[in-house]
Amino acid sequence: MRNQPDNLTGPILQEARHLLVETYTPRIARCLKLLAEEEIWWRPNGASNSVGNLVLHLEGNVRQWIISGLGGQTDRRDRDREFEETGSIARRALLSRLRKTVKEADEVLANLGQPDLLRKFSIQGYHVTGFQALWRVAEHFAFHSGQIIFVTKLKCGKDLRFTRLPAQQKAVTGD
Repeated sequence: MRNQPDNLTGPILQEARHLLVETYTPRIARCLKLLAEEEIWWRPNGASNSVGNLVLHLEGNVRQWIISGLGGQTDRRDRDREFEETGSIARRALLSRLRKTVKEADEVLANLGQPDLLRKFSIQGYHVTGFQALWRVAEHFAFHSGQIIFVTKLKCGKDLRFTRLPAQQKAVTGD
């Protein structure tokens, strides 16, 4: 079997961009809009993070790994501060920050190619390839998005209807 990584570069980058920009960020935005301001900062216990903390954490992670790590901008992340916040940041500001960061990351990803995915980077003390960095961010974003969705469902008590299987779509649309 021949190794042809160049054939995968475009689809890999396209899928990562799709997940960050079109899947997870809109879901997080919907969750933030459904939660009351105080619910955004609610913590079930001292060992857990609020939705607001998770949004700040995702923003910091994407900025550090994609914008700084792969994109070459200066890394100014204060990771501990992401978890120390208790509610002084309003919903609109949280959402604006996340969207701005994801947009900047999307611009970085749009300019990457095969050499960037194969190149070694030092990010947050890890020595990873561009592909590994991209994979970690996508996985990390999915993980914490799921936590945000869970808290939103817990607080709102309703199905957020983010996923529809093809059979369900046919039943709803009549196709």
